Amino acid sequence: QVRLVESGGGLVQPGGSVRLSCVASGNIFSITHMAWYRQAPGKERELVARINSGGSTNYADSVKGRFTISRDNAKNTVSLQMNSLKPEDTAVYYCNVGRFQSLQYWGQGTQVTVSS
Repeated sequence: QVRLVESGGGLVQPGGSVRLSCVASGNIFSITHMAWYRQAPGKERELVARINSGGSTNYADSVKGRFTISRDNAKNTVSLQMNSLKPEDTAVYYCNVGRFQSLQYWGQGTQVTVSS
């Protein structure tokens, strides 16, 4: 099994920046993709950004040009740099990690609130 622990969330003003981090521990061999999802009240969980083992990335249209996902394979860590934040970015952000071809694991989530 894999344990995922997110950190870095909090309250930030519109236009500000936040960096989220997720550290994987436990049975961490054969990790493939690492990703960030988010869920706002009353809305479905959505993919924010994803990075595969080779470093290729995917972003939701709403965050392109503002968010950057990266990973450190040696430290089993994935990060999300969030710039130019908007109130609509307010959500619980979840770390997601895949192993082998089909196994997936989720963190408990970290709250990001963008407000004046």
